[in-house]
Amino acid sequence: MSIDIRRAKPEEAQILTTIAYAAKGHWNYPEDWIEQWKFDLTITPEFISENEVFVAIVDGQIGGCCAIVLTGTLAEIEHMWIRPEKMGSGIGRALFEHATGRARERGASSLGLSADPNAEGFYERMGAKRVGEIAAGMNGHEHRTLPRMRMKL
Repeated sequence: MSIDIRRAKPEEAQILTTIAYAAKGHWNYPEDWIEQWKFDLTITPEFISENEVFVAIVDGQIGGCCAIVLTGTLAEIEHMWIRPEKMGSGIGRALFEHATGRARERGASSLGLSADPNAEGFYERMGAKRVGEIAAGMNGHEHRTLPRMRMKL
């Protein structure tokens, strides 16, 4: 399988949002949680224009996306989403490696991210380490947290 990485286009915002919803839904979260995450799962044309957002093209279609947001020497991974039927195929690794390489080129010395608990193992395999947790309580699960992760670039 060939994976080509390129910059996302603002007009691809809707398809990237659709992939984000599908990826989050893959983990069988309650529908009301997905609805509450609407803002976090939406990728706007403005976000794509203002940040470095990459897409992985596989078999002629977008298989996933990943964004880096830079603040000084810290790069933050945002919107790392893979089509559920393509999970485990190497798309996530290709996107992550591309994004971290680009962050290094832009002068970042470390990379941070807040992981979905289901994705923590993936980020550990990529070299990120858990450095803490952030509160992410949801209806009936007020003690829910997200792993906060970081890696040196």
